[in-house]
Amino acid sequence: MPMLENFAEHGELNEVVKNCVGKACDLLDAGIPLYPNDFKRKQNAGEVCEKYGSMSDEELAVLDEEFAVAGRMMSSRSFGKVIFFHVMDRSGRIQCYAEKSVLGDEAFSAFKKLDVGDIVGVTGHLFRTKTGELTLRCTSVRLLSKSFRALPDKHSGLTDVESRYRQRYVDLVMNPRAREIFRKRSQIVREFRRFMEQRGFMEVETPMLHALAGGAAAKPFVTHHNALDIDLYLRIAPELYLKRLIVGGMERVFEINRCFRNEGIDTRHNPEFTSCEFYWSYATFEDLMDLTEELFAHIAREVCGSTVITYQGQEVDLTPGHWKRMTYHQALEEVGGHKPEFYNDMEAVRAYLRSRGEKYMESEGIGKLQSRLFDLDVEDKLVQPTFIYAYPAEISPLARRNDKNPDITDRFEFFICGCEYGNAFSELNDPVDQRLRFEAQVEAKAAGDDEACPLDNDYLRALEYGMPPTAGEGVGIDRLTMLLTDESTIREVLLFPLLRPEL
Repeated sequence: MPMLENFAEHGELNEVVKNCVGKACDLLDAGIPLYPNDFKRKQNAGEVCEKYGSMSDEELAVLDEEFAVAGRMMSSRSFGKVIFFHVMDRSGRIQCYAEKSVLGDEAFSAFKKLDVGDIVGVTGHLFRTKTGELTLRCTSVRLLSKSFRALPDKHSGLTDVESRYRQRYVDLVMNPRAREIFRKRSQIVREFRRFMEQRGFMEVETPMLHALAGGAAAKPFVTHHNALDIDLYLRIAPELYLKRLIVGGMERVFEINRCFRNEGIDTRHNPEFTSCEFYWSYATFEDLMDLTEELFAHIAREVCGSTVITYQGQEVDLTPGHWKRMTYHQALEEVGGHKPEFYNDMEAVRAYLRSRGEKYMESEGIGKLQSRLFDLDVEDKLVQPTFIYAYPAEISPLARRNDKNPDITDRFEFFICGCEYGNAFSELNDPVDQRLRFEAQVEAKAAGDDEACPLDNDYLRALEYGMPPTAGEGVGIDRLTMLLTDESTIREVLLFPLLRPEL
């Protein structure tokens, strides 16, 4: 059989495939196409069950409506001249009943050549079985797409976690939990967008290919444009382009899109991720704190039904007004247990970091060293929603300095269950100060900090035209999805997380 030989040439031949191919050849010999495209679906399986599931047997018996559903055949039980099977589509599944006396000998014989996993179109009328299950009595069953691979066991699915991520298409077929996660993810993005638009923010799109890798402290991916013969960077953040739009008078903008950072992979990080950044003219970082509380509460209510959720066994209250607020140095003291005389002593902090097995560069100032203390001894302990503000200027190259203390900035990050979910600040709109910050970053890069920001002359030129007082924020969509779906690893909320190529 030519079809069988094709599978063998690609090393895919095994007994299951051989059996499926044999059946497919029989169908073709009988004049039955394997991939027709003329079946017209009228209803979704789940919607039929929801709408008619409460009807009595008598009501179903007089229901004069022919249904046409389509989906993947997920089970099949043969009892000689009758076959029970389930068809699943995006809305759910429905049981179907095929009877030889109704379909006819030829059609019933062809149906018996189908396999679990095949995609079929079914027409028929509703009735209820003796066990009480709503069922479609088939007047016709058509093959719409042949499957040559057996689905995993219905109870265990893909038991290997990496296989679930690598073969997400199979995971989605077999795993209702996976389908629910990505349904909620779509809802989260939709509600985020709706929240911003209702408050006068306009959605925009900015470049993903950057001549300079700026907008955040991160190591970029490098690519090359052949026609211009220049190296480009996959964006690490849209910040500097969005603030150019603020200079242009757009005043309230947001962007939901991909960013890319050439960093490690763990339960909270993937090299490509989705974020929403938004910028608000004539607002401050304190206004953004209030907006963030409203945003998270809104999305939680819409997605989870409540502003009080459970994450990994811990009850979390996202209700506005219940979020804690403390300064960066307060957190080092009250949460981290470090006194000012310690965390302001560079040599003492260095010695402590060495004792904890942490590496640092000699060029790092006290602000950068304090950030390492924060990561070690504070972040994991911030369980209930908490804003940490007044970050050191050294680690906030794009944030506005505080009017009373120029060593700190009007910046906050917020944490829930030991994880950072967003970063925000009153924007630095003084082009002279921004140039000095950029120059300090250039020096840091020369000293070995490959995450330092470059000097962006065009952005400085934009600031020289005047940017209004503005507050901006970035929120990680992937982590927000983890929170609202109670998932502990980012790979569970990414349809296709980055994996090593298969050998």
